[in-house]
Amino acid sequence: MKNSHAPLDLKKIKVLPLAQRKSLTTIQEILVDPDQPTPPCPAEMLARIRDCAARIRAARARDASVILMFGAHLVKNGLHAVVNRLVEQGFITHLATNGAGIIHDWELSFLGKTAESVRDNVATGTFGTWDETGRNIHLALMSGALHGQGFGQSLGRFIEEGGTTLPLAANLEKDLCAAPTHALAPARAELLRAMVAHKLPEGRIAVEHLHKATSLLATAFRHNVPFTVHPGIGYDIFTNHPMFRGAVIGRAADTDFRVLGGSIERLEGGVVMSVGSAIMAPQVFEKSLSCVNNLRLQAGRPILQGHTIYVVDLQDGGNWDWTKGEPPKDNAAYYLRFCKSFSRMGGTMQYAQCDNGVFLQNLLQHLQPTARTS
Repeated sequence: MKNSHAPLDLKKIKVLPLAQRKSLTTIQEILVDPDQPTPPCPAEMLARIRDCAARIRAARARDASVILMFGAHLVKNGLHAVVNRLVEQGFITHLATNGAGIIHDWELSFLGKTAESVRDNVATGTFGTWDETGRNIHLALMSGALHGQGFGQSLGRFIEEGGTTLPLAANLEKDLCAAPTHALAPARAELLRAMVAHKLPEGRIAVEHLHKATSLLATAFRHNVPFTVHPGIGYDIFTNHPMFRGAVIGRAADTDFRVLGGSIERLEGGVVMSVGSAIMAPQVFEKSLSCVNNLRLQAGRPILQGHTIYVVDLQDGGNWDWTKGEPPKDNAAYYLRFCKSFSRMGGTMQYAQCDNGVFLQNLLQHLQPTARTS
């Protein structure tokens, strides 16, 4: 009897050259110049941004974390240069995004183009089936895993260094046989399997990234700023590729979750900005903070406190004043996860209904040395 529950064989997925895709966005069209005049902002919002800038300066003076968690639209809106300057000037100490965020960042740094018509390409079975995107992300992660690196660091290095160098297959096999329970054994096995199955060459694999100067991943890597990626299996187009391996994605995300926890541990008196992330940021932050508090209490230390959270989104926040805490369950605002979860995370949470570009460009202006006395 034929098995009616047989899973799809993704190894048979037909992939196409990325340059063949009709991309909807180019880096030239979207890139925001951080030196251009800042967009107009209502006085009330400007006061909140000024307060955020002051708290960031205070956090950095005490060496506390300043974490920017963001959704993919920050990248699609071309805010690379704005965020990169915040990183370069030491105002942001940790970046975190979802799988879509790094896909757009990588495609823009590699090809200068990103985004596609989901409606049209799902219908033709081509949505996400772009060879270079899935192949190179997996190459970066498998290579980085051999050095204990997570998602963001591996891909940032891959962009900055223009590719990667794979070890000899014989050496991987030798290391596996000699130490099958070594912490790196699963990563070695995944890379060896991929090299055989996909005929990956030993030695240097050069991948030029023509626009790496604008890449958030590469900038964070250059400045040794943690950039963590928090994907979901099946959420992102690197699953639509014959090289897709959940173990590779999961291992990299596992490392990054731990790295995020290290930054949250140093958040006492620090700042978190969740910009355009309705699901990833609140869900990941609450689990990580719980782990931090668990370990603190075991060590006889107080739980994390004194931090400030700014949640930035275009939605109206349910017309609720989130400085008063969360609304009752019979209020529709209660079901806004991106507000409710962060309101439960201790410290102080403020909601800013604002375009991400308006918020970040004005924030940068108020953090510039010339604006510090304003």
